[in-house]
Amino acid sequence: MFYGAIVWDPWLIVSQIVCFQCLYYLTLGSFMAILVGTRVSQMSLMYFFDFSTLTASTVTGWCAIVSFLLSSLAGAIYLLYLVERAKKCLDFSATLYIIHLFICIIYGGWPSSITWWVVNVTGLALMSLLGEWLCIRRELQEIPITRLRSS
Repeated sequence: MFYGAIVWDPWLIVSQIVCFQCLYYLTLGSFMAILVGTRVSQMSLMYFFDFSTLTASTVTGWCAIVSFLLSSLAGAIYLLYLVERAKKCLDFSATLYIIHLFICIIYGGWPSSITWWVVNVTGLALMSLLGEWLCIRRELQEIPITRLRSS
């Protein structure tokens, strides 16, 4: 974690975004399998990308909401290890949710559910704020200096 001159490396940024997106969906899938998979007969991509599944009127909808929020908390931890910089956390979190919005539009149309928007904006806020807080804590740690002097 040596931060010297910042070098523009688009391949690094793209690979971080792809890795972050994959880890997010892997975590979301794990939470969905545990929370939603036990309640439905067959899991499908509908629970990931269809806005109508995020509803507060059913227990399955609440399980899906909790899965999305827990995935955003895990995403904050991924930011700590993938991005490592507090000032980039909002950028990467927003990129993840914008890509998720585009996938949802392609899959099921424009999300017209207010619950979908509340869950995703809350997830974005949780992920970026907690990620920034974790990265700031790491950046403010003391650097151990060992004395390599022979006595």
